[in-house]
Amino acid sequence: MMLGVLVNTDRHGKHLVGLTKAALARRHEVSIFLTDIGTRLLGDPAVRELALLQGVTISFCVHSASNNGVDYEGIPSGIIAGSQVNNAIMNHHADKVIVL
Repeated sequence: MMLGVLVNTDRHGKHLVGLTKAALARRHEVSIFLTDIGTRLLGDPAVRELALLQGVTISFCVHSASNNGVDYEGIPSGIIAGSQVNNAIMNHHADKVIVL
């Protein structure tokens, strides 16, 4: 099963990490898309480290990051700088989607 997580707020970084690790423990894949002020979580080391875990993909909306003053230079190469197309792809492939 693939779990999609749409993150449009910066209030739930710890929950994002916990949900992701719980899903991986159950052998699920996790696709995360950060948008709006959720792109601020790119500054959270615990969130960035999720990209290093097997079975996790992370992408974010560059437009949202830029609009919210998020510096995404130097993020891990496993995090995809994208657009709302990445959100659509996640929603297409995910069996379930959670919004934080």
